[in-house]
Amino acid sequence: MTGMIHGMSRFDHLVKHCLEHTALMMKPPLADTFGHLLGGPNDITGNLSTQKIVDALIALVDSMKTETLKDGPADAGMTFFGQFVDHDVTLDATSSIGKKIDPRSIRNVRTPGLDLDCVYGDGPEASPFLYSPRHPGFLLFGRDENPIDLARNAHGTALIGDHRNDENIIVSQVHGAMICLHNILMSHVSEGGAAKDDVHECGVMSIRQSVWHESVPPSLMDFEHVRRFVRLHYQWLVLHALLPSFVDQPCIDAALHDPWIFGRHAPLMPAEFSGAAYRFGHATVQPSYRLKHGASPVDLFEPMMLGFGPRKPEADLELAQFFDTGDGKAQKALPVGTKVAKTLFELPSNVVGAPASWDGVEIPIEQARKLPLRNILRDRSALKLASGQQVARWLKQNAPHVPVKELPAPQILRDRHIDKTPIWFYCLEEADHAGGRLAGVGGTIVASVIVRLLKEDPESVLNTDFTPWSGFGGSATTMGRVMAWVEKNRGDIAHAADLRAG
Repeated sequence: MTGMIHGMSRFDHLVKHCLEHTALMMKPPLADTFGHLLGGPNDITGNLSTQKIVDALIALVDSMKTETLKDGPADAGMTFFGQFVDHDVTLDATSSIGKKIDPRSIRNVRTPGLDLDCVYGDGPEASPFLYSPRHPGFLLFGRDENPIDLARNAHGTALIGDHRNDENIIVSQVHGAMICLHNILMSHVSEGGAAKDDVHECGVMSIRQSVWHESVPPSLMDFEHVRRFVRLHYQWLVLHALLPSFVDQPCIDAALHDPWIFGRHAPLMPAEFSGAAYRFGHATVQPSYRLKHGASPVDLFEPMMLGFGPRKPEADLELAQFFDTGDGKAQKALPVGTKVAKTLFELPSNVVGAPASWDGVEIPIEQARKLPLRNILRDRSALKLASGQQVARWLKQNAPHVPVKELPAPQILRDRHIDKTPIWFYCLEEADHAGGRLAGVGGTIVASVIVRLLKEDPESVLNTDFTPWSGFGGSATTMGRVMAWVEKNRGDIAHAADLRAG
């Protein structure tokens, strides 16, 4: 085909495969809706009034607040890498406190796969605003006033695939590191750098050569090889760095053995994952962070820590302060558990600026600003998730190989005639008994959802004979080593000044 219409690249091959019933997609695409793991909503039963339930939940939440902090096993940056992963696989733009909704009707705006669409969007042709118009395959990055800030438009809005990755300066710089990783590798490939052959070899791994030639325009070949190289390493880090940081190993092993623990027809993106179990990260947030070696810690909600606008150079962080690069400088996250930093009970007015309500019961502003309470109220009032005990019983009956032990409701709820534990708190309570990592119900939900996403993707790290690149450390690759490589090689980015915007 000549004179190919923009956006219709390789359309001739698509038509050919469709007509011959040889299209690459051999099964339906991954679902883009949420759903309940146990099949339906968990409605509130019993005779307690909504006010009494709210009062009980406030009492439970208040028992979580602590100023006595101890470090957990994970690097501080893994909290924000976990946030980045969350933004890669989920975006519920529908549910809110007090608004009843069936999770099956919530469209997941993100593709439910570990494909970095939050970085790449839908690629250079479908998401051109993310890419350089002058240098094909390079992502926009940096501003003249701050070369390592995200690229921005005239209003200061970040030019990235998911706006949530600019909500604080730490996740923003994790996102920026992923962009830099891509641009460094693009530079090596396009200019014959040290990684060129390894990137191409990894890019075509386990995919027929004809697929590349029939599906990818020659002008995008280098880009697609780099994107797949980055994706595979990202998936490997999720599996071998993120999960072990926060999930008990027996739960990971059980998921790798059988990622369809909740059945092959279970929702790919369960509301119990996105609305509860994966929100374990809130418990791991420190009240303040040191951005640079020798600097004083900065409170989490200080103005310089907030995102959604141009970042000043003094707010640039050293990745070695957040990820272990081998020099012992990295800060630690708090352990997963039922104790949460006081800071998260006082969300600033620019985050929560009004009271909430549930079934006619007003939640005063001082209560609405408590993030743990918001998590539980969103469960009970909007998503109606199964209780921790219900999921534990289901697992014991239907998946006896999964390590799970049912916990009773905490005394503070039983004293108020509630015998079921909201699943978010239940997952944290399990972690209290497992050394600061998710276990049982929480560990099983998180590990099985992540592993299933990888298993369902025929090109993922679990469906290829993949070993991380020797430049990152091979099988010893860690998040810290990848971040150290990015820091060391930022200066290799070709056309760096041309990639800036804003």
